[in-house]
Amino acid sequence: LVSKENKNKFQILAHTDSLTAIYNRYGFDEAAEKIGADPIRYLYAGAQVNNDVRFGFNLGDESRRKLLNFWNIYVFFNTYAVLDMPNLKDYKLDMSKLQKTDKWLLARLNKFLEVARKSMDSYQVQNLVKEFEIFVDDISNFYVRVNRKRFWKIGEDSDKTLVYYLLYTTIKKMSQAVAPIIPFMTEEIWQNMVRSFEPNEVKSIHLSDYPAPTPEFENEEAAAGVEALKDVIRSVRNSRAEVNVAPSKPITILIKTSDSKLDAFFNDNVNYIKRFTNPEHLGIAADVEVPDLVMSSIITGAEIYLPLADLLNVEEELARLEKELAKWQKELDMVGKKLSNERFVANAKPEVVQKERDKQADYQAKYDATVARIDEMKKLVK
Repeated sequence: LVSKENKNKFQILAHTDSLTAIYNRYGFDEAAEKIGADPIRYLYAGAQVNNDVRFGFNLGDESRRKLLNFWNIYVFFNTYAVLDMPNLKDYKLDMSKLQKTDKWLLARLNKFLEVARKSMDSYQVQNLVKEFEIFVDDISNFYVRVNRKRFWKIGEDSDKTLVYYLLYTTIKKMSQAVAPIIPFMTEEIWQNMVRSFEPNEVKSIHLSDYPAPTPEFENEEAAAGVEALKDVIRSVRNSRAEVNVAPSKPITILIKTSDSKLDAFFNDNVNYIKRFTNPEHLGIAADVEVPDLVMSSIITGAEIYLPLADLLNVEEELARLEKELAKWQKELDMVGKKLSNERFVANAKPEVVQKERDKQADYQAKYDATVARIDEMKKLVK
């Protein structure tokens, strides 16, 4: 264990009750008292096994901040659930009643649980920590924001009970998956939430079975479609920020699709795009007409254009596109190197190799689209 302040000189101690470095010594009790045992465990669990494990109270505070994001999801659920007290113990999920984002959440939960089991079985716990943080961000910054009005409905409502059940199930299974890493926080959630709504559950989270994916929750179409929706929302927000256009200002947004399924998904769920991008005019089509002076961004299966002629600096936009091009080239180089490795192709599972080939095709499409956009912008400079 290496102190954060001493990067070059350090001592390594194992199986001790203190964290020791040349100039710093922290007793575990002192550190746990200051930042908590769970943040320390989480900090070490997230460290790469082939790197030095550094400790500092500011690093511990960062771990605590990340855990607080998960805790806030639980608090959001509990704040409303204790008032409504929905009957979740006997709830029977009707898959036909799910909205698109509900289907995405369940499919995303399955993916998380697959990574969790694989990470624990292979002793690569840092991969679980990484996936946990990504999923927590997905829930708090997307799912809860999109669906919070469903929790605010007054009185009994079947859709409100449904969304309660989905978020409850997600928090419960996530807690079970990370309980070996953060035992105290997850036990608190188990006692205050799970045992309140399912009194017959086991008395401790540490006596429950490790969670497994549910086959019925798989939904590739919803997973891919909602991920693309998130990409659209993120791209529009980033483009607005680059030219200082406030989110409250309506602007024209054009989405040129190259995937018919994605085109249909966007048009079927246009309410989500409008709600989170605030368009004055929204165009979604494979043959959408694009003006000359536009900001552009590329996602899988679509290109997004914001006609901001009055605000757009062509040379700055070209510089931004050149950076995008370099990013896609780097991704292509990395996946190309992996696929050119005969040992990898021969020994890896076929689905793993295919996944890398799919990545390569996706990166190439984005690279080519960026090149085409650069060529168009250069014509405006001449």
